[in-house]
Amino acid sequence: MKYDCGFEKWNNWFRYRVGGIIINNNKMLFVKSAIGDYYYMVGGGVHLGESSKACIEREIYEETGMHTCAQHLAVVCENFFKGVGGTIDGLDCHTIEFYYYMKIVDEDLKMCKSKTDNGEQLVWLSLEEIALQEIKPTFLKENINNIINEKNIIHIIEERDR
Repeated sequence: MKYDCGFEKWNNWFRYRVGGIIINNNKMLFVKSAIGDYYYMVGGGVHLGESSKACIEREIYEETGMHTCAQHLAVVCENFFKGVGGTIDGLDCHTIEFYYYMKIVDEDLKMCKSKTDNGEQLVWLSLEEIALQEIKPTFLKENINNIINEKNIIHIIEERDR
């Protein structure tokens, strides 16, 4: 059995996770949250003993059915927030997140599912639409052009609703 790198202690929840920046034809792939009116990046928890690069390639395949390759690490985010909904509701949350710029290996996007295994909808948003939507973590929306155009790693510390 694989275990995610994370734990809960008292009223605190910690997770080490990855996300994929997947762009095709000026549209970026997001997951529409089932517990709130927002979008987030495809990704998930890194397993103990697993590299972040291997994790994001695995997670994208599991959630979308697409084969991808991590091109480079784009963003490291230290994210602090109050959990809303689901198993983290009301908890003080702290995540370390690595966001990779991904390349689609098989250009046949028909392989991309329309929903994740959890039943959440996969949505391609144009770069213009991103500015109009609720995106989490919020730094993605605020810094999308820098993230897409920058080749160096961007380090962000995000604190909200704490």
